[in-house]
Amino acid sequence: MDLIVSRRQMLKLGASALGAIVLAGCGNSTAGTTTTDASGDIKDLTFTPGKLTVATGNPAWTPWVMNDDPESGEGFEAALIYALAEKMGFAKEDVVWVRTDFGESFAPGTHDWDMNIQQVSINEDRKKAVDFSPAYFRTTQAIAVQKSSKYATATTLADFADATIAVMSGSTAYDYVIDLIKGGSTEGVDVFNDNSDAAAAVSAGQADAIVTDTTEIVYMVESEQVKDGVVVGQIPGSEDPYGLGITLAKDSPLTPAVTDAMNAILDDGTVQGLIDKWLAAYTTDIPTLS
Repeated sequence: MDLIVSRRQMLKLGASALGAIVLAGCGNSTAGTTTTDASGDIKDLTFTPGKLTVATGNPAWTPWVMNDDPESGEGFEAALIYALAEKMGFAKEDVVWVRTDFGESFAPGTHDWDMNIQQVSINEDRKKAVDFSPAYFRTTQAIAVQKSSKYATATTLADFADATIAVMSGSTAYDYVIDLIKGGSTEGVDVFNDNSDAAAAVSAGQADAIVTDTTEIVYMVESEQVKDGVVVGQIPGSEDPYGLGITLAKDSPLTPAVTDAMNAILDDGTVQGLIDKWLAAYTTDIPTLS
């Protein structure tokens, strides 16, 4: 395995520490914990040595992060990070949370975080700018409207052909709306900086519908972010073929360890257990449009 250390990290480490890392070579896994060697040199490669800095959304949505409080470890992605960090050799108190907008999660360049998790779909374009962990969940997209809307009784995607649909900028929802509902046209597609603004547009009658991840849209309706809302249904053919992944800076020295740790908690059932605990209520019994 190649060990890749960025210029920023070389400056932070200094010659002696860097020499130790080079001698260590590549990572290994012992007693279920992934480190570069028995002394835990992986901790010298993080943005803040000894700490694992993890970015999430602002706000972070239920059920991914409960009550916008990732430090609690409650919610699927918050709990997943703590399970992953433990597998990598970091204690819970060594995990530091920061906030970013969605676009920064897959933007090229250096960042003030080690990993970013906020339902980022893996795709080839994004992989040119950042590294991804193995996929931890596969989402579908769904549509919500106000109960008083003429679209509330829709049963097919064709019913939304003339609807004004709100989506978040840079999201896979935008692509699905264009490709599957609008026939390749951008007419009738309103783009917002985040899903909060998109939901507000529907609540205010400025847009007819909102499309986003099924789990998130169920919560938006339940929490009245879409006022007097209803989830009409899931979009057929919208299951993410590549899944959601944690992002890291391109060629991050942490990527091999994150990959090993994620594969380990996928294989041992940890991730499925978290899906069952946090996401089942938001993904079952949602009809699929035709």
